[in-house]
Amino acid sequence: MRHPTPDPLKPGQESVWDYPRPAIAEAITAHIVVILGGETIAETQHAVRTLETSHPPSYYLPPDAVRAGVLLPATGSSFCEWKGDARYFDVVGGGVRRPRAAWSYPDPTPGFALLRDHIAFYAAAMDACFVDGERVVPQPGGFYGGWITTRVAGPFKGGPGSAGW
Repeated sequence: MRHPTPDPLKPGQESVWDYPRPAIAEAITAHIVVILGGETIAETQHAVRTLETSHPPSYYLPPDAVRAGVLLPATGSSFCEWKGDARYFDVVGGGVRRPRAAWSYPDPTPGFALLRDHIAFYAAAMDACFVDGERVVPQPGGFYGGWITTRVAGPFKGGPGSAGW
């Protein structure tokens, strides 16, 4: 299957089509905020983002950035060929519970050691998620957990017709 034509870059943007495959993880200092049930349930300036061709970044927050009692173990798991086995969490905030709305890699592959026990949230399941004050748009589709901001150009994997990208 042919890849789509990358969207034109605007000043200050990076294209997801320039991201590597296999994926990488990098520490960042962006201000990350996650809100559920009207409450800030997670906040940090010490996150890790993963970058993979055709995907907007996913953001992983250190455990101490997540308010106590927010994460409840959920059933099921998944496997990423690069990161390893993921576990899932229900997320609770402000009296709201969202099933399987966050995930973590408790024992990631060596190339993704930065992700150990960090927590990623599905933006679509939260009230709002922010990167440096900008509200993110969830990556299309129900499986991927990327966060779209004006700093990234697509098109993004996850929407109809993108399964073979």
